[in-house]
Amino acid sequence: MNPTSITMRPLIAAIATAPGQGGVGIVRLSGSFAEIQTVAQAVLGKLPEPRQALYHSFLDDQGEVIDKGISLYFPAPHSFTGEHVLELQGHGGSAVLDLTLQRCMQCGARLAAPGEFTHRAFLNNKIDLAQAEAIADVIAATTSQAARAATRSMSGVFSKAVNAIVQELIELRMLVEALIDFPEEELDFLERYPIREPLSSLHSAVAALIKKAHAGVWLQRGMNIVLLGAPNVGKSSLLNSLIGDEVAIVTPIAGTTRDPVRHSLQIKGIPVHVVDTAGVRKTSDIVEQMGIDRSWKEANRADLIVLMQACGDVDSAREIESCLEQLPPDIPQLWVHNKVDVVQQAPRCEKDCNSITHVYLSARTAEGLKHFESAVLDVLNVELNPAEDTFMARNRHLEALKLAQSYIVDAENVWDAYLNHGIPLEIIAESLRAAQQALNSITGEFTADDLLGVIFGQFCIGK
Repeated sequence: MNPTSITMRPLIAAIATAPGQGGVGIVRLSGSFAEIQTVAQAVLGKLPEPRQALYHSFLDDQGEVIDKGISLYFPAPHSFTGEHVLELQGHGGSAVLDLTLQRCMQCGARLAAPGEFTHRAFLNNKIDLAQAEAIADVIAATTSQAARAATRSMSGVFSKAVNAIVQELIELRMLVEALIDFPEEELDFLERYPIREPLSSLHSAVAALIKKAHAGVWLQRGMNIVLLGAPNVGKSSLLNSLIGDEVAIVTPIAGTTRDPVRHSLQIKGIPVHVVDTAGVRKTSDIVEQMGIDRSWKEANRADLIVLMQACGDVDSAREIESCLEQLPPDIPQLWVHNKVDVVQQAPRCEKDCNSITHVYLSARTAEGLKHFESAVLDVLNVELNPAEDTFMARNRHLEALKLAQSYIVDAENVWDAYLNHGIPLEIIAESLRAAQQALNSITGEFTADDLLGVIFGQFCIGK
């Protein structure tokens, strides 16, 4: 393909490195061959050879040197955006980078919108939508496991799993459509092409992917854990032990914590945001009551509520049990019994007759913290897959998978009704079509423009 014959969108430019001072700073451009050639001629004196790093002076409109650095030219379609891309890699000072960017804009470029480079890569079929989102996730990853999972999603691991299910779905839709079009062949058709088995296979495949995606969502956004309990049961001590530092004030005075104290850490590679709250109890102190009200607000925003009480302390147990009716019923709970060292009990984890998990530990000595960390993942049903099988996912991906699963369940029910009561097969065909559309929304096969705007608008300018 002749690179000069490709029709491109308007030339864009942006600083692709983080704000502030650094050893290296990059200005990136993407557009048509003619536009890139014009900028290169003006700034560098010539268009560099493709994919060769060359040392250049970056020139202003008077021919004065702005900076000295490396140029890289990637012809279309063999570039990140699929367009002609030029990178000017100079020094990382903000002033010199701004001068280089302004010079490029003098030559006809406009400032790129947030995520526009990645958006163009998506529009030019270089990546799908899930891969595009994973690029932002790689940049934002806060743990090594999250970074590796995001890299796998960026490489297409998640997309391939979705596409494999879509392909099964397409083949099943073809069978159902054939049965609709040729009803007189019904009995022979059903013997040769059983529908119920592939429906069940689809159901299982989507369910398995949902479980993996759930862990991917935790890796992407982290989990919010709220510590709730009576005063002086050890909530602040538990937060300090988890972090390994004295970030929360610990005193024997009840009501020391008034405002929620937030801190981020990681549990087995998953980002965790822990909130230490004011002790809940009946009080006439107006200021303390305001802190308790904030505790309940935090509890309503949690992914997991940790209910704490002190071993052998009847009053703390009574205080927290009196508040159970106020807890959101749809948020998982984990009971922690602190101060096992005081009552000389062994740290442990166990479930009661209602399958509620209880962890016995000492926040002061850190005994039993491993039980707590494992219990958190168990209660939230987080299954960390082998390294090569973990990928990053987002809430919208999880919701799309759950929607597809619901349509497949509908199709299973309709199929049974068709066999038993002669329900029209057009209903099952519509359910399968809707399931495919839900899955396609993950990779962007069929995606509304407003969704694309929201996704790429969250990127940094140079991406």
